Amino acid sequence: MIDSVGRAAETPQEPQPYAELGMKDDEYQRVRDLLGRRPTSSELAIYSVMWSEHCSYKSSKVHLRQFGTKAPKSEALLVGMGENAGVVDIGDGWAATFKIESHNHPSYVEPHQGAATGVGGIVRDIMSMGARPVAVMDSLRFGAADAPDTRRVLPGVVEGISSYGNCLGLPNIGGEVVFDPCYIGNPLVNALCVGLLRKDQIKLATAPGPGNQVVLFGALTGPDGIGGASVLASATFEDESQAKRPSVQVGDPFMEKLLIECCLELFAADVVVGIQDLGAAGVACATTELAAKGTGGMDVRLDLVPLRDPRLRPEEILMSESQERMMAVVTPADIPAFMEICRKWDIPATVIGEVTDTGRLVMTWHGETIVDIEPGTAADEGPVYQRPYAEPAGQHALNADDPSRLPRPDDLGATLLRLLGSPNLASKEWVTGQYDRYVRGNTVLAQPADAGVLRIGEVMPGASETVRGIALATDGNGRYARLDPYAGAQLALAEAYRNVAVTGARPLAVTNCLNFGSPEDPEVMWQFAEAVRGLADACRALGVPVTGGNVSFYNQTGSAAINPTPVVGVLGVLDDVRRRVPHGFTAPDARVLLLGETAAEFGGSEWAHVEHGHLGGLPPKFQPEVERALATVLTEAATRGLLTGSHDLSDGGLAVALAESCLAHGVGATVSLPPGDDPFVALFSESASRALVTVRPESFDAFAALCGKHEVPCTTLGATGGTALSIPGVLDIPIETLRTTHEGTLPALMA
Repeated sequence: MIDSVGRAAETPQEPQPYAELGMKDDEYQRVRDLLGRRPTSSELAIYSVMWSEHCSYKSSKVHLRQFGTKAPKSEALLVGMGENAGVVDIGDGWAATFKIESHNHPSYVEPHQGAATGVGGIVRDIMSMGARPVAVMDSLRFGAADAPDTRRVLPGVVEGISSYGNCLGLPNIGGEVVFDPCYIGNPLVNALCVGLLRKDQIKLATAPGPGNQVVLFGALTGPDGIGGASVLASATFEDESQAKRPSVQVGDPFMEKLLIECCLELFAADVVVGIQDLGAAGVACATTELAAKGTGGMDVRLDLVPLRDPRLRPEEILMSESQERMMAVVTPADIPAFMEICRKWDIPATVIGEVTDTGRLVMTWHGETIVDIEPGTAADEGPVYQRPYAEPAGQHALNADDPSRLPRPDDLGATLLRLLGSPNLASKEWVTGQYDRYVRGNTVLAQPADAGVLRIGEVMPGASETVRGIALATDGNGRYARLDPYAGAQLALAEAYRNVAVTGARPLAVTNCLNFGSPEDPEVMWQFAEAVRGLADACRALGVPVTGGNVSFYNQTGSAAINPTPVVGVLGVLDDVRRRVPHGFTAPDARVLLLGETAAEFGGSEWAHVEHGHLGGLPPKFQPEVERALATVLTEAATRGLLTGSHDLSDGGLAVALAESCLAHGVGATVSLPPGDDPFVALFSESASRALVTVRPESFDAFAALCGKHEVPCTTLGATGGTALSIPGVLDIPIETLRTTHEGTLPALMA
């Protein structure tokens, strides 16, 4: 029996499975109050997914508002928070759109499909802005590298990312792979996509114009992923989570590739008024959000939705998260042209409804009205919680446990090798070698460089006249955030900002993916509130706005939450991509310079983690004015052609940065530590706002003057050349030893 609106009014006491759909008692009662009756099963499906944590941000909204209220002024920002992705002006009439999102829980349940559809979903977000997707990145966190479950999850995640992205022809230009026991059972799979478009051709998710047609196009709707948003991303994980496999979506990258090209031709033909991708919550989300942002109403015939499985009930169709689907609003006059383009690309397309000005979202099923709601109540007026929060009980003791009490090593060379071969600092080529980093031929820098860099002149039709490029980096450090979530979020931004700057790019804008435990835990909520506050303050101080992002809660098994892990992506622009700065030491006979100052800062450091399994103290200090000055020096020096190579200092400190710089091009170096400095502190401290650069001798004076102008400390360490990393009296390690140590770890662990 179809649960129609009329039947719902006549059977007010009929039990409904709202709790199984993730709704609280008071939330269900609020739906009844809004409707003046019990919801139909289809209406219940809509409200349950739209009011889920994943879709509604009900626990995070009150904090995320700071990204708007504290936002710095930015003439480059074209589209900010609230749309499918942010858009920034990169010059010469071009714009870039980028966003990062999580697919954490699905990637634990079914690693390959969970990660693959995470890539597919973020790519469609970029498509829905009117852009051509041009590259992807990923930020990954797993449990201990030698844990049995890591050997199950990591290969599947990497295969899913590589197979989907490679099939789409999108280069994977960067990201992170981090291991920590806290992520056992809760891997983090955060996927980023960037796209390009003309700045005057932005598309938005809106349904204006009564009489305009609503078109569902792309893959057919099936039972895969039903309730994925509320089932997997809005609750904690327990041992029986493997039973939730049906909630994981199944991807078809070849359909998505056709969908990309089809959408681009539709945009070029100017036959799209508004567009929305179908991701979390599927048809339920697309219809409610489009209607709420348009003229307020929409009539939909749900029985016209093309199905892979004809047995699907209306509520299942609404909640299905089948991949590779889009929804467009098209004028009646443009429907023939729209359909012809879809036929050309073998993309199924069906008119399933019409825009109205009634202020109601009305859906029918074979003539029966099964949904009659105000779309804004589902899309914009969900519950908003002021969750209680409190500093964790052991926070003071954790911060008091400073790593200065730990014994220091006698052999700094052996310490460097142990760090360089540790899972977090070892080469990630075992992972990144499975990605195509150079497909389409426009990748200028990619892993292991600090940031990915793309030229845009050969990517887009009509862009051949520009020499501009874009740079992207993602960063995050869960240990820093565990010690101090406010500072930890700022340091994540600072590192991504610095990684973009060392390529010579000007940082422009920020996206973020905030990964935390349960918001119902006051201690987790304190971590979240502090991280958001810290990131908002840091964005204002650095002058880079947040364009959008994602919150991922409930990353915990039982009561064991992950370390708070805010992941930050930064996009920058190079006015002339030919002036980008290569990674590491590129040639002999260049001067090696250290920019910035070093203090004894070891809280959350790789040295403490690898050598002692220790987490305590405070993370390094974040000094925004110092970070901005460093970025200014790096970008101005790149523009003037003063630098021959660069590398930021972060995890593992100067010692690891020197080793990685030698490995980048097989060029050694002989350096001396600053006189009077403690060699251990100089080599392994993780003080922020530092970078290694190399300059030709004839460029040294000009570069030193530039550093003096911006008050950035510049210390000459030595020169490049030879076949070893040598610090006389401290260590002398052949490059081949560094390479063997650096590259052997992951292949051995994953064998």
